[in-house]
Amino acid sequence: MANAGSSTVAPSPSPNKGLDSWFELTKRGSTYGREIRGGLVTFFTMAYIIVLNPIIIGTQADVNGNLITGQPITADGAVVHSMAAVAAATALIAGLTTILMGVYARFPLALATGLGLNALVAYTIIKQITWPQAMGLIVWEGILILILVLTGFRKAVFNAVPRSLRAAISVGIGLFIAFIGLVDSGVVRTGSGTPVQLGVNGSLVGWPIATFLIGLLLLVILYIRKVKGAMLIAIVGATAVAVVVESVLKIGPAKDASGAITNPTGWMLNVPQLSAFQAPDLSLLGRVDMFGAFTSAAGPSAVLGLVLLVFSLLLSDFFDTMGTIVAVGAEGNLLEEDGNPPRTQEILVVDSIAAIAGGVGSVSSNTSYIESASGVGDGARTGIASVVTGLAFLLSIFLAPLVNMVPSEAATPALFFVGFLMMSQVVHIDWEDPEIGIPAFLTVVMMPFAYSITSGIGAGFIAYALLKIVKGKAKEVHPLLYVVAVAFLVYFGQGVLAGLIK
Repeated sequence: MANAGSSTVAPSPSPNKGLDSWFELTKRGSTYGREIRGGLVTFFTMAYIIVLNPIIIGTQADVNGNLITGQPITADGAVVHSMAAVAAATALIAGLTTILMGVYARFPLALATGLGLNALVAYTIIKQITWPQAMGLIVWEGILILILVLTGFRKAVFNAVPRSLRAAISVGIGLFIAFIGLVDSGVVRTGSGTPVQLGVNGSLVGWPIATFLIGLLLLVILYIRKVKGAMLIAIVGATAVAVVVESVLKIGPAKDASGAITNPTGWMLNVPQLSAFQAPDLSLLGRVDMFGAFTSAAGPSAVLGLVLLVFSLLLSDFFDTMGTIVAVGAEGNLLEEDGNPPRTQEILVVDSIAAIAGGVGSVSSNTSYIESASGVGDGARTGIASVVTGLAFLLSIFLAPLVNMVPSEAATPALFFVGFLMMSQVVHIDWEDPEIGIPAFLTVVMMPFAYSITSGIGAGFIAYALLKIVKGKAKEVHPLLYVVAVAFLVYFGQGVLAGLIK
């Protein structure tokens, strides 16, 4: 019996207990503050897609000479209207799919239009078909991936990959995003006489590059002093420097409307300045033709060519996501004993739905972003961070001026630094065993050198299978890995196959 005057009523459960339990906040050793910071860091490191995607798919004409809005490219103001519509739709689809990832898969992973995938659509596919037909192919690609996920095939392939190759994928992606950071900041550029060079003619000149260096130095100092939110603080600080510099010196963009660099010391992707508020243009939603590409194809060879294009989209999306979720999970120490992230099936389902949503929204296939590692590097561990990132994308539909304030030079120090953090996985590769070391090396170097996560994974898989066969250890390779290796051989040989078809 309780003593007189003592309470026999159990304390009320915390109102956030259900939320904490669902997202496993306490279990993963995180806090709401860390999740919010991490989600914002991820948003700011990938918000460039709201500016970059319109440049890629909003300025290209299809086989009929029309922009993605349906207007002829020669019409007055057509390109400006097209880019505005793509920007709004890009932010909307990214926001919705990222929130779905956070709530359903509960993993700190953000999604948006896939770079590389959108370039394949804009510079290859629409030269043969119309924009609505191209988006129809994107939807079919997403549907096929979703079927592979629901039947367990995609996860089975995922599990068939040796852990050493997964570690190599993480390291390769780390180098890849570090290289992206250097390129998007202008620190590394196309050279004259060399593939790439340092800065402008071998020199680090101009305020935009100085902004990158200031942001990186600030980030490193805050990190080694263990300051919480180091990445976000660095991004905000570098952005403040950029806005002041631009307002005083009027530096302007580095590139003209065609994408050519005409002002070498200008801002690489977007100018850090406020622009006028405007109502979002969501007219692109639903501009999809699911069957037109196939019904209008001239003969079986044209249909087979379209099938190969869908296969290219599928394979790129399939393995980019695989590499990304392993790398992000490894960065946050979120991988389970088998080397896979928790709720891998749910993650893959959302990623597949995002591909479909990208087609329906006319913004190209949406996929998981490796930039999520920047938020995880700043402390994000749960789906709450993804919800924050998604909400930021939705707000950016209306708050484009705030997004445009953050130039790539202010955000890319976080990408470059995460490359350093992800290099830690290199110790999990047995470099003294050539059967492991050679495929791992190919995986690591091909990602930045070919500027493609998919190319790195494909090279590593093919080499791994081939070396095992040569060594008489063919049975050590999972059968699905052979299937994937053959698929990559087809992927790399598309040009030859296309020539044979013609």
